[in-house]
Amino acid sequence: MSIELISLLLFGGLLLLLVSGLPLVFALGSVAIIGTYYLWGPNALFLAAIRTFDSAKSFVLLAIPMFIFMGCMLDRSGIARDLYEMIFKWLSAVRGGLAAGTVIICTIFAALVGVSGAATVTMALIALPSMLAYGYDKRLAIGCIAGGGALGVLIPPSVLLIVLGLFTNTSIGQLFAAGLPAGGIIVLLFLAYILIRSWLQPELAPAVAVEDRATWRECFVSLRNVVLPIALVVVVLGSIIGGIATPSEAASVGAVGSMLCAAVYRQLTWRNILDSAYTTLRLSCMVMWILFAASIFTALYSAVGAEGLVRSILGQMPGGRWGVIISMQIIWLIMGAFLDPIGIMMITAPLFFPIAVGLGFDPVWFGIVFIINMEMAFLTPPFGFNLFYIKGVAPKDVSMLDIYRSVAPFVMLQALALAIVMAFPGSVLWLPTMLFR
Repeated sequence: MSIELISLLLFGGLLLLLVSGLPLVFALGSVAIIGTYYLWGPNALFLAAIRTFDSAKSFVLLAIPMFIFMGCMLDRSGIARDLYEMIFKWLSAVRGGLAAGTVIICTIFAALVGVSGAATVTMALIALPSMLAYGYDKRLAIGCIAGGGALGVLIPPSVLLIVLGLFTNTSIGQLFAAGLPAGGIIVLLFLAYILIRSWLQPELAPAVAVEDRATWRECFVSLRNVVLPIALVVVVLGSIIGGIATPSEAASVGAVGSMLCAAVYRQLTWRNILDSAYTTLRLSCMVMWILFAASIFTALYSAVGAEGLVRSILGQMPGGRWGVIISMQIIWLIMGAFLDPIGIMMITAPLFFPIAVGLGFDPVWFGIVFIINMEMAFLTPPFGFNLFYIKGVAPKDVSMLDIYRSVAPFVMLQALALAIVMAFPGSVLWLPTMLFR
């Protein structure tokens, strides 16, 4: 059986199962197991079990549940609400200040929780009603929350970066170090867009009335709300990037630190601990099972000669090696509109990364390029995750069409950041180069 026919059957079957409503993990696993059985017989299924066990015993995987637990505990400790109160006091007098402040809070939250959904939902519950009450344009308010929430995919300790490093055998510490300046580029573009547009169209984001603004004393007192979150970020990320601790060790410190923060905020209750543990279990199991199913699928597809086929197809693209990279971006953009980012990673990373490295591209840079694409996928209609997170908690007068329209400028800004990173690799590689090479 030719590799072309095998590819058609595997991906056709996968697409059919996904369209039928089967979760990604079962779709990937089913296609992989059935394909393995029919290609090599029942004895080959032992290899699938061995592959799953090899994936499960990775020490790096310990970081995932602990970072998720850290985020859950911090979410329940009330830190996000205190951060928004601090930002409100400092920036409410500025046109667009609340929207810009929301992006800043999402950035801090991204460095605390490692996932996109937590910041998006939390800010939609806290910041969206506040911005709408003070006369902010609906689309600008929704867009800054959706765009800011997606930063959790890129800014360390991103769970997606951890899985990517594990799956592609790329240094997680270097990916974290590169994720910081890459996230900074996107944050600066978001802030510049919000503030410039608010200055040009003040009716979209008016400054808060004088009587509602805080005094200077209240502003400085509110700064204490950021001490604990910033200290925890510095300890966790600093230990990883500085080479003092592995991601798993730093994650354990972060998990304990989040409980200490909750204790300081008087939110370290059994209910919050249990809720955080249950959420951690659910999300960790989802990530792990997708990882296991995808590892079997990619092992099968690689064994039948997938890399040679993909290399041959991409090699025919015009534009040389950059034509190959741009073709990959187009594939990711299309897949991102329909599939889960972890699933996209599991399907494409084992094929694309060896090709990119073989063409002379830095694997850390290419990893950041991939993650920015996945950040865009969180906002890309029709199935961007952040769009549905916001819809689930937004006021009833916010339609899905409003949400689709609100994210368009932020997707374009993400695309601009992607172009900057691709044109100037040093913009993200300077930090890992300085720290690790």
